[in-house]
Amino acid sequence: MVGNPDFLTGRGQDQAPEFQELESPEGELHLRFYITSGHEFALPATGIREVLSPSPDRITPVPNVSPLLLGTLNVRGRVVWVADLGQFLGDPTPLNTDKPEVQVIAVEDQDIMLGLAVDRIVGMDWLDIEEVQMSTNVPDSVAPFLRGEWVLDAQANKFLRLLDQIAILRSARWAA
Repeated sequence: MVGNPDFLTGRGQDQAPEFQELESPEGELHLRFYITSGHEFALPATGIREVLSPSPDRITPVPNVSPLLLGTLNVRGRVVWVADLGQFLGDPTPLNTDKPEVQVIAVEDQDIMLGLAVDRIVGMDWLDIEEVQMSTNVPDSVAPFLRGEWVLDAQANKFLRLLDQIAILRSARWAA
């Protein structure tokens, strides 16, 4: 079969002589999501370990820790801290965990993994990193964790802000 020239070229009795070209995506793959305030953010797919949707009762509260932390989650035998990303970024409204599932984005750097609980996940999108602009008019609580932003609609003041997951993981805010 491998010696058959039709096998190597992809042509055979049951295949059409022409083939369809696949469009190559532009940019880099990112996960888009919203926090409780309604602001949209993105994380590079390369920094995401996985996306989870556990029920709130699977997140175990831990006493005497930062109020930003919702608790811990067992992910295939590994204990992962879960944080309210919106509150971490200065959003005054806590994440609503009174629903069937909590959307959690697990980010990892070296041996540290953290679950970032968000309000709603939009999905994956190819975004052109060359179009990222320096963030303007962002709160001081968000600025250290931004790589920049894409302008979605300047007149409506809509931006897609690109987060730096390593800066979030390494932040001193977790000790508060």
